Amino acid sequence: MLVIQQTAQLIDECEHCVSRFWQMREEDRTPDFFQEVKPHADKIHQLLKEWQQEANKWIEQNRPKYMHTQQIASAVESMEQFVVQSFYKETSKKRFLDAIHSTSYTLKIFERLVREGETDANEETND
Repeated sequence: MLVIQQTAQLIDECEHCVSRFWQMREEDRTPDFFQEVKPHADKIHQLLKEWQQEANKWIEQNRPKYMHTQQIASAVESMEQFVVQSFYKETSKKRFLDAIHSTSYTLKIFERLVREGETDANEETND
């Protein structure tokens, strides 16, 4: 299912953002915006846009009790910001890491719900 693959990619990107954040601090350099930051951010923004559509569609169809489209929108908005911030050593560490932790948590819960939904659907067709 596409939404699971996209969610997994976004969870990986959260981890990459943390690694990049520490690497940029260690290297003590400022990246070239048009060579490094923008191409990567554009790629992730496109993935986020597609994921948000798929996730909202899944929520509409499955109506999970503890996941709503507003949580998806918040995760997208937060991720759009911290993907870019991960390139800059001047980024506030606490806020940055808190944002990633929160977004990653939402992504993992969503992924679990979709996987459970798939399991439930498979069990129903086997009955």
